[in-house]
Amino acid sequence: MTQTLFILFFALVLDRLIGDPDAIWRRVPHPVVLFGQVIGLMDRLFNGKRLSAETRRFNGAACIAVLLAASVLLGFVMHRLLAAIGPLGVLAEVVVVAVFLAQKSLLDHVRAVSEGLKQGGLEGGRRAVSMIVGRDPATLDEPAVCRAGIESLAENFSDGVVAPAFWYVLFGLPGLFAYKMLNTADSMIGHRNAKYLDFGWASARLDDLANWPAARLSVLFIAAGAWLAKGTASARLAVGTALRDAGLHRSPNSGWPEAAMAGALGIGLAGPRIYGGQRVDEPMMNASGRTTATPADMDLALRIFSAACAALSFTILVLALCAVVL
Repeated sequence: MTQTLFILFFALVLDRLIGDPDAIWRRVPHPVVLFGQVIGLMDRLFNGKRLSAETRRFNGAACIAVLLAASVLLGFVMHRLLAAIGPLGVLAEVVVVAVFLAQKSLLDHVRAVSEGLKQGGLEGGRRAVSMIVGRDPATLDEPAVCRAGIESLAENFSDGVVAPAFWYVLFGLPGLFAYKMLNTADSMIGHRNAKYLDFGWASARLDDLANWPAARLSVLFIAAGAWLAKGTASARLAVGTALRDAGLHRSPNSGWPEAAMAGALGIGLAGPRIYGGQRVDEPMMNASGRTTATPADMDLALRIFSAACAALSFTILVLALCAVVL
């Protein structure tokens, strides 16, 4: 456990400094891309339109079970191989874990939305935000673009940073690989539409379970980030808003980090949105906050996010040092 915690700490530092270098991933496919290709193959083979709903649901459950088992096996084999080569293997595992974290890439993508609004106006913001959210960019005005970027930042802090770290601490590379496979499957086939309602049912439900702990832990780290970036009152509002409004979100998990960020910033998030031409009516979290989000709010959210990531890294380091002492 001690080594696992130190590996995670250095992986968090490496990811925060370097992230996902385009120069590398233009030449070789990112592991998550490979996961997506396998999931896409399963979709094409076992989610035929002519199959009954029951058959598609069974196929989807069987597919995700096989993919998770394969991910666990891959993680176990890779860890054993790396452990066999001593210190170089430990360094390699640091790099492997960093690849599956998303601090810098998330920061860069959301900062691009803020910069897009500042430099390219509404169209610039719409172009940038369309890269990270699924809602129709043409329907978004400037406050909606800002809200979309902030919501994506908060939600992905949970499932792109805290959750991978959580499952790596518990189960090492097998846990990390299985979580990333499941989370990728949910993003691809976990949609509530005619094509995936049955085939993606098991992936969506398992992803909800896998993200349950991280979503709630993320509130504490966002509150710590709010305290570092804005002060005690912001931290209290982050926790209080999450406890009060997280259940208003349609997702059992996304509402926790989003409500915490809404409270920390003093703005309302969520509310009615349009996905694929369909209007999704949802209550506003922190409805008493400001309804007009601005690029300045995005910049503050980015500072809170950076501080929250630092708080996570510090927590992991403290746990590792405590493990050494004990």
